[in-house]
Amino acid sequence: MSEQLTLFGARGSGAVAVEAALTVIGQPYRLVEAYTWDKDRPESGDKVLAANPMRQVPALVLPGGEAITESAAILIWLAETYPDAGLAPLPGEPGRAQFLRWMSFVSSAIYSLYWVKDDPSRLVPDPAGHEALTERTLERIAECWGIMDGQVSPGRYILGDELGVLDLYVAVVSRFRPRRERFYREAPKMGEVVKRVDEDPRLKALWASRMG
Repeated sequence: MSEQLTLFGARGSGAVAVEAALTVIGQPYRLVEAYTWDKDRPESGDKVLAANPMRQVPALVLPGGEAITESAAILIWLAETYPDAGLAPLPGEPGRAQFLRWMSFVSSAIYSLYWVKDDPSRLVPDPAGHEALTERTLERIAECWGIMDGQVSPGRYILGDELGVLDLYVAVVSRFRPRRERFYREAPKMGEVVKRVDEDPRLKALWASRMG
């Protein structure tokens, strides 16, 4: 793909997983910062509306103007569009089913819960219930990491010995609350993987500037 991609993202957000994938692929992109959760800067979050009416990042806009939203979908699309990078099993290859399973699991069972955790009033109007909802949400996130860890058999990386977009996805989402310390306890096998991803020389500068 010769023309430039445009990524709507934000420091410390799930969009950093997409930035990491593009970095490993070596694909240039234009980054538009859109802090959708910053109520003091609503104009920042409004930037993404044309690409994603949900007002969420990441959103990837292709050279022809087509937009892709949802972090898992973007990462899968990148892995398939740039197969030479080897970032996922392709259709028909061994490991493809488990790749789709766990990409969907991280997205639906874990990442989606941050919509609740970040603003409990979205589901519970009474502030008296916010603390309990937040705590239960964080416990559920930790539980899901443990469930996933019990089902995978990592090599150097989650699905074997090659770095993939699933590893990048987990490396980013595992930094969110309840944070890495709890993640390491609940998911010790994947904990070793994300430490390896953290130290990847292609990504260390990105992690420091975008997740540090």
